[in-house]
Parts: sequence; structure tokens; C-alpha cells
Amino acid sequence: MSVDADAHLLVVDDDERIRGLLQKFLVRQGFLVSVARDAAQARRLLGGLAFDLLVLDVMMPGEDGISLTRELRQAISTPILLLTARGETSDRIAGLEAGADDYLGKPFEPKELLLRINAILRRVPHEKTGVVGPKVLHMGQVRYDTERGELWRGEDPVRLTATESQLMRIFSACPGEPVTRAKLVEDLGRDRGQAQERAVDVQITRLRRKIESDPKQPRYLQTVRGAGYMLAPE
Repeated sequence: MSVDADAHLLVVDDDERIRGLLQKFLVRQGFLVSVARDAAQARRLLGGLAFDLLVLDVMMPGEDGISLTRELRQAISTPILLLTARGETSDRIAGLEAGADDYLGKPFEPKELLLRINAILRRVPHEKTGVVGPKVLHMGQVRYDTERGELWRGEDPVRLTATESQLMRIFSACPGEPVTRAKLVEDLGRDRGQAQERAVDVQITRLRRKIESDPKQPRYLQTVRGAGYMLAPE
């Protein structure tokens, strides 16, 4: 069963049979599920409905899933899971860099899809967490409200994906202390392995672009050689 039976999912796939099968399976797991055949139909649905998670096929005619993900990330922070028939690591990394929270290669077992969806939904901050320490962490022009889980640059909110939001919660719970890549993979609910550690590296790179004035020379989200990553607020 799903961890959030009230969650509304949007499945976008140009294959009518796959759309139908996924919708039936996910509805049986307790989700509310809408479907779209392409990026254009997905945008129309997104314009009128709020979703808790998007499941996007990468290989669609016209605008592909990665391009759609990149554009959606300019406006919404809804978690995105990409479905891809491509096995190349570079293609999957491209999806993460575009703003996806996770990816799943085709063919896949429905149970694995359910596990990935549940893992992502668990990462979405639904409620306040008891973070010990300062309520607001300052990083140059950026500040992070640990109680609300919000990142701000001056008076402007900085939109975080579900994965980026969870990473900030992990780091803000232990500022000044390094967290290993393996621990980050575990805390994010991912399977262990080098591929997932590489995926974490990509998410760190994206997060640095939102925190650092010079992401290539990070001052606040530091790499600690041999120990992982560390948030070092002022």
C-alpha cells in the first residue's frame, strides 16, 4: 500500500496501454491517478489541478520528459519520477540535472515503482520536524528556515525540489558536521550503490546553485575530502 493514500499522481506516457496499466495498478494501491498522453496534455492538467507527484516517461514524441521536467522546475516543486528505457548513466544524470527527484529504468516491476513513489512521498516535507539548533541558518545572501523548511534569497523564496528539501533538512540537523554520501543515499531512501551516490552528487550540485554565489567554489555546502558533504552556515 502507499504511504500516502490521498496522494494525487499524474502519469504521463504516450503508450496508451502502459498508461492504463499504471493507472489501474496505482489506483489499487490507494492513489488518485490522472493520466496524460503527452507534455501538452500534462500542462493542461497541471494548469487546473494540484498533484503530489508526477511520473513522466522520458521518450515521448514531441517534447520529451527531460525537457518537460526542466521547464516545470521553473514554476513548480512537485516531485518528479522519470521512467526511461535508456540505460546509459549519462541519460539518467541528465534527468536529475533537469530537476527530477528519481528515475526508474524500463522494464520495471510494478512493486519497484510503488517503492520509488513511496520513498519520494516520504521525502516531501508535510510537517515540521524537531530540528535542534538555530531556527534560521544564514549562508551569505541566502537563509534557511529550519522549522518551515524554506530557503530564501533576500525577500524571494527559493524553490526546492522534494529531494533538495530533504537534503537541506538532513544537513541543517547537523551543521558543521560532514555527512557521508552513503548516509545521504540511505536517508533519502535510495538503494545503496555507486550509481545512487553519483545521483546524490548531482543533487548536491543543483542545491549549490541555489545556495552559493559561486557554485564551483562552494563556501557553505562544502565537500569534505574522504568524509562526504557538510553544511557550514555563518
